[in-house]
Parts: sequence; C-alpha cells; structure tokens
Amino acid sequence: MSSVERREDTTGFEVHTSVETDQMVVALVGECDLATREALTEALMAAVEQAPTVVVDLKALRFLDSSGLHGLVTAHRAARERGGRLHVVNAGGSVATVLALTGLDELLRPPAGADG
Repeated sequence: MSSVERREDTTGFEVHTSVETDQMVVALVGECDLATREALTEALMAAVEQAPTVVVDLKALRFLDSSGLHGLVTAHRAARERGGRLHVVNAGGSVATVLALTGLDELLRPPAGADG
C-alpha cells in the first residue's frame, strides 16, 4: 500500500512523502534554508515516527544550508533512538558538495545494496 502527502510553502520548498511497505520516502524539492527549516524538520520527524526506514530523496533539491543539515541530523538521531534508520539519496550539485564537506554524505549513506 502506498500513500502520498505533499507539503509546499510560499518559498517554493516542497516535501513529498510516500509510504511504502517497509519505508517512507521523503522527497525534497526547491531550496532548504532557515525559512523552510520547520517544514523540513516536521516532515522528517513525522516520517521517522511512522516508519523504521526513512529515505530522503534529494534529487530535486537545489540548495541546502546549515538549517537543512541540522534537520537531517536531528531526524537521523531520532530514527536511531527508535532503532530505525534515515538515509539520503540522489544528492547532486551544491547539495552533494555540502553533504560531502560536512561528512553527512557518509553518515547518511544507505547501506550497500539498499534500494533508495
């Protein structure tokens, strides 16, 4: 069974959430910064509470600053505390660079062989 939820704010930042059998996919679109921090953190924390594995798809994310990084780390820690996992996939451009510079690309990398 799969369901989809979409959240969008006035800045063009969007969160698309889909529930799959054993994981939740949270796709981020647009730019994630201080103005969108609450929407990001709220969506990620809700996903962590609903599924043991959360996959954050960054394919359509054009910008990510420290506020977004904080939201990812906060949700990652919450997932681990619950015995779950949070991973990021499909980062590109400046988003991939920011993740690599901070080491979050390694921390939030899916396990080998995992679908993302």
